[in-house]
Amino acid sequence: MPPRRSYDQYCPAARALDLVGDRWTLLIVRELLAGPRRYTDLHADLPGVSTDVLASRLKDMERDGLATRRRLPPPGVVQVYELTPRGTALLPVLQALGAWGEAELGERRPTDAVRAHWFALPLLRALADEGAGAGLVEVRLESGEFHLRVGSADGPVYGDGPAPGEADARLDLDAGTCEAVARGELDLTAAVRAGRVTVTGDSAFAKALCEA
Repeated sequence: MPPRRSYDQYCPAARALDLVGDRWTLLIVRELLAGPRRYTDLHADLPGVSTDVLASRLKDMERDGLATRRRLPPPGVVQVYELTPRGTALLPVLQALGAWGEAELGERRPTDAVRAHWFALPLLRALADEGAGAGLVEVRLESGEFHLRVGSADGPVYGDGPAPGEADARLDLDAGTCEAVARGELDLTAAVRAGRVTVTGDSAFAKALCEA
């Protein structure tokens, strides 16, 4: 592969942008925070990216130690991409970037694509702010379900579909409420108190959310 372009500045921010400053790279990280993903799944959940650009970014991420590629054993026998610990360490970067970008989100435009799991990171941050501790949370929207691992030290922090095993809490909310939380316009605690978010579960985690 040709050498990566660099800002050639002796600055940690510039060095970081040498690795993740290209268009689409951080959004690929967002997708891979859900765990191993097939190339076709990544392409489906990154509407607008060309196959050539996606393949190029994934190669860059492999070269730079942010992601690895492996083949699943039978009966899967398919290649998947997953983050390395170095790549997973970008979670707080994406969280901070999302918090900074709340003011830019605004109302959803007719041209905006959306996936239910794109609300995972904003909700993960909102749940962490509640201070309820660590827990497995299942989230149900009209457009789909996903689950969050609040306080997870390693491994996937969210995933598509229902929680694997028994969740510590389940959140039921509509798209408008979820979007308001993502925009920073609605506090999660206030949404629970107003009945816009229904919390179910008998765990200490669920009770902490209801009593916050």
